[in-house]
Amino acid sequence: MYESESVTVVEDAERTAFRKAEKKYKLYYDQTTKSSKKKKQPRAVDLSEVIDFKSVLESFINRGGNLPPDISVLGREFDHTVFCLEKRPGFYFIPGALSVDEQCQWIRESLTSFPQPPNRTNHNAIYGPICDLFIAAKERKVLVEEGSSIGGLVSECNSLDNDTSVPRWKISEEPAASYVGNTCKSIPASGLLRKLRWSTLGLQFDWSKRSYNVSLPHNKIPDALCQLAERMAAPAMTLGEEFRPEAAIVNYFGSGDMLGGHLDDMEEDWSKPIVSTSLGCKAIFLLGGKSRDDQPLAMFLRSGDVVLMAGEARECFHGVPRIFTDKENAEIAPLEQQFSHEEDLCLLEYVRTSRININIRQVF
Repeated sequence: MYESESVTVVEDAERTAFRKAEKKYKLYYDQTTKSSKKKKQPRAVDLSEVIDFKSVLESFINRGGNLPPDISVLGREFDHTVFCLEKRPGFYFIPGALSVDEQCQWIRESLTSFPQPPNRTNHNAIYGPICDLFIAAKERKVLVEEGSSIGGLVSECNSLDNDTSVPRWKISEEPAASYVGNTCKSIPASGLLRKLRWSTLGLQFDWSKRSYNVSLPHNKIPDALCQLAERMAAPAMTLGEEFRPEAAIVNYFGSGDMLGGHLDDMEEDWSKPIVSTSLGCKAIFLLGGKSRDDQPLAMFLRSGDVVLMAGEARECFHGVPRIFTDKENAEIAPLEQQFSHEEDLCLLEYVRTSRININIRQVF
């Protein structure tokens, strides 16, 4: 008992300030109940130090209150209130920047269009390009390893496979129930949708080399998303300059997922912002300093919020240690209402336990 406690103390002492903050806000479950039939309850976490820009906005704009220490409002006029952190130059927070309709539009696109080949996803390495994954999940289809002795039509889009060194899988037209007890290698499309972690738009990022590979085929970033990024980037741009959206990485989070502390440092010009849009369940965002030993600031990210990181802020470690999927804290009621129609129930099911982040960059 005492040895275990002393080991924990040593481990805590060796952790960086950023790692300690990640551990503080990460989702853990109480182990108080031994019954497997009872739903696991998230362990309580102290959120008193988390900056809530929604509350700051309501207090400052609606009630004429004072701003908290070290938080200021950008003086230039924009469509939305833009908050700055005095100790993190180049960081901008725009609460509620996207309307509910815009949020729903980009949630839909993130699941149906953005993972489409030739855009790459985390599934490429194992399954090759997968076309129409969301539709397959909605229709309860399965993926079958190519060469398995299974009948049924397959999606023609899988002929776009560029990963010839790994097994290729096809979406079968047979429902998942047809494969119960079958010896072929198959996996429900719904399971792969839940395991979707990232997709890339525009110039493709090579995760193995941590660099952009301009030779890889890709779909152009949609014009509407480019226009949104250009509009949102304006607070971080020098007057007279324009932001050029050239690449985007879409991150997908499920309950218990986190994004560890990291830097986005593969673009040539760090004076240009990363435009980061949050969709779905509420999350905690950590913004540290130039070292992992610097104490990070924690803040809530809600669906529709936009964060800009430019200049010095590009050198700051940042990450997402927690998303909230419980009804009390997820704060997605407007999205639930929008996705309540029968044809959108698959989107509703997904968004209730997920968060999507679209971050757009100027590469060159």
